Amino acid sequence: PGATVDALDRELVALLATRFGYMRAAARIKPSRDAVRDEARKASVIAAAVAEAEAQGIPGDVVADIWERLVEGSIAYEFTQWDKLRS
Repeated sequence: PGATVDALDRELVALLATRFGYMRAAARIKPSRDAVRDEARKASVIAAAVAEAEAQGIPGDVVADIWERLVEGSIAYEFTQWDKLRS
């Protein structure tokens, strides 16, 4: 089981790398720094993750906590990328 979990963790990190690539792309196309943070979109993303978690039979509250951190980390990363592209 340990090796299987380790392999799955590597896959999850690879998926996160893809997700953060989308954040880099978003930073390139957003016209203003103010456009980076979108609270309505954040709420929608978290709600969708919770709904999917519950449909899969895993705890929605745990997924909500994970996605809160994921989305906030993604926003922070996108701000960094947005600033880097315009400095």
